[in-house]
Amino acid sequence: MKLVSIIVDAELDCSAPDAARRLLGCELERTLDNGTVMRARIIETEAYDELDPGSHTYRGQTPRNNVMYGKPGFLYVYFIYGMYYCCNIVTGPEGHGEAVLIRAVEPLAGEDVMKVNRRGNTGKTLTNGPGKLCVAMQIDRQLNGHDLRTGPLRLIMRPSIPDSHITQTTRIGLRQGAETPWRFYITNSEYISKRSK
Repeated sequence: MKLVSIIVDAELDCSAPDAARRLLGCELERTLDNGTVMRARIIETEAYDELDPGSHTYRGQTPRNNVMYGKPGFLYVYFIYGMYYCCNIVTGPEGHGEAVLIRAVEPLAGEDVMKVNRRGNTGKTLTNGPGKLCVAMQIDRQLNGHDLRTGPLRLIMRPSIPDSHITQTTRIGLRQGAETPWRFYITNSEYISKRSK
């Protein structure tokens, strides 16, 4: 466990855009109370920083965004549109409010459970969006502030994806900062939420 902590710390103690690129190809492993394991590969991310008008930390630290100012490798979960949870991985040095939104994942294990959670959705629509993947993997506000080095939700670092296999483009659904090219995805994945033109 100590080795895992060192690896996660070293890989994510960097700027949010660098971490957003680095997280592609890594995995999220969710273990339910009954022992069921769901695992998915991260294939799309977006970076957010406190100097960025699109970030929750742009106007300073609050009880809601406090987790984003913590150590890298923790989970920041928020509720959006009164309907969905979104999950972010905190990055950078402690005290600087930044994180990476996980926009889409590719199921690797436990897909049958994900389908039940998503009420029968299958294929790429199962987890090709930040709200969809949280429903599929049962990620909600109870996991806000969770240390991703430990269960029931773990981040598993994998080898970096070559730059030649990554598309970098602008972010989605923002009123401010939409022009910032801080969205990254594995170019050939079928699970992209929205492909760049």
